[in-house]
Amino acid sequence: MAGDGTAGDGTAGDGTTPAARLVVLIPAHDEAATIGTTLDALQRQTRRPDRVVVVADNCTDDTARIARERGAEVYETVGNTDKKAGALNQAIVARFRRTATSDRRGTSEDPRRGPDRRRDRAAADPGDDDVPAGPTPDLHDDDLVLVMDADTELAPGFLEAAAASLASSPRIGAAGGLFYGHPGAGVLGQLQRNEYLRYSRDVSRTGRVMVLTGTGTLFRVRALREVAAARGTTLPGREGQVYDTLALTEDNELTLALKTLGWRMTSPAACSVVTEIMPTWRDLWKQRMRWQRGALENLRHYGLTRVTVRYWGQQVGIGLGVLAFQAYLLLTVLVLLRDGAPHLDRFWAAVGLVFLAERLVTVRRGGAWALLLAAPLVVELAYDLFIQAVFVRSLADVVRRREATWHHVAAPAAG
Repeated sequence: MAGDGTAGDGTAGDGTTPAARLVVLIPAHDEAATIGTTLDALQRQTRRPDRVVVVADNCTDDTARIARERGAEVYETVGNTDKKAGALNQAIVARFRRTATSDRRGTSEDPRRGPDRRRDRAAADPGDDDVPAGPTPDLHDDDLVLVMDADTELAPGFLEAAAASLASSPRIGAAGGLFYGHPGAGVLGQLQRNEYLRYSRDVSRTGRVMVLTGTGTLFRVRALREVAAARGTTLPGREGQVYDTLALTEDNELTLALKTLGWRMTSPAACSVVTEIMPTWRDLWKQRMRWQRGALENLRHYGLTRVTVRYWGQQVGIGLGVLAFQAYLLLTVLVLLRDGAPHLDRFWAAVGLVFLAERLVTVRRGGAWALLLAAPLVVELAYDLFIQAVFVRSLADVVRRREATWHHVAAPAAG
C-alpha cells in the first residue's frame, strides 16, 4: 500500500525535500475475520500511509493471505513467545530499526537497498520474505510509525490529524486515538460503548492523555528509538527493544516510558477508532483483569516519580471509590432494615438528579440505546460494581504475586 499525492510519496510538495514517511504496523494473531476491514479502512485515509506491514504472529488461519491480497506487506514472526510486544519487537528490528543516512528515496546503486539487499535479508531472516521489490528505505528519526490493532477501523481523517499534531511540536512523541466500540453484544456491548464514550469525552475535554491506546497510536520514530536505547537503564525492559515484553499492558507501559523520557502526547478529536468489545462477561473479566493488573504492575516497576505520581493518585482514587461505593450500599441496606420503605429526601433527590444528568449528557453521542441504558442508573451501577471487583481482585493478585495471563478473544469466523 503506497500513498498518493504529496503526503504519501516520501517527498515534500516541491518534489525535492524528503517529507516524513508514514508506516503502519499491525500485529495480528488469527485475525482473518477482521484484518480485511482494517486494511480497507486504511485505504480510505485522507493521508495515505507509505507502507503497511501486517505482523502475522503465530497465525493458524488466513490472516497473512488476506493481508497480501489487500496489498499489505506481511512479516511472519519466528519463534515468538512474547505475544504482541514480542511480535512488534521482531518486526521493528527486521524492518525499521536501522537509521537511514542518505536520501530516503535512494537508487538501485545504493548499497543498503535494492534487490541484492532484499535477497540478503531474506536469507538472514525467514520472516522477511515479503519485502517489496525495489528500494525499501530505512526510517529517519522524523518519520512516523502507526501501531494499531488488527480488529480496529480508523476514522478517515485519523492519519492526517495525527501527523499534523506531531508536526505541531518536535516534543510531541505520539498521537493516540480515541476509541469507540463496535456494535453488537447486547446490553453488555452497550455498557462498554457507554464507558468508551465517557472516556473519549473526558480526554477530548481535558486534553490529558493518560494512556496511548493500543488500538491506534502514531509515534515519532525518534521517540521510539530513544525508548529502545533507554531500556535496561532509565527504563524497564531489555536494551534495544521498543516494547517491554514483561509488561501485560504494553501500551500503558510505553506511555510511561515516553513520558519518563520527556515526550509529550496528544489525542486529537479527529483521531477516532472503532474497536472490538468483549462479547461475554467472562471475556470482559479477563480483559479488564489484564488491563488493571498491567497498570498496577507497571507502576510497581516504575516506582513513584514525577511522571507516575498522577497514575498512583488515579489508582488510589479507584480504591477510595470502591470503599465509598461499598459503604453507600451498606448504609442503604441498614437504612432499609431500620425504616422499612425508603424515605425520599429532597436534598438527596436533587443530588440524584444531578448524577443522572451527568450520566445522560456524557453518552448522548451514542444515540437512543446509550441514553436508555444510562437512564435507569441501576444497570450502569451494576457494571461499575463489576469493574470495581476487577480492581480488588487485581490488587489482591499483585500483593500475592500471582501469575498473570494474556487473554485473546477469537473473532467470529468471517463470512
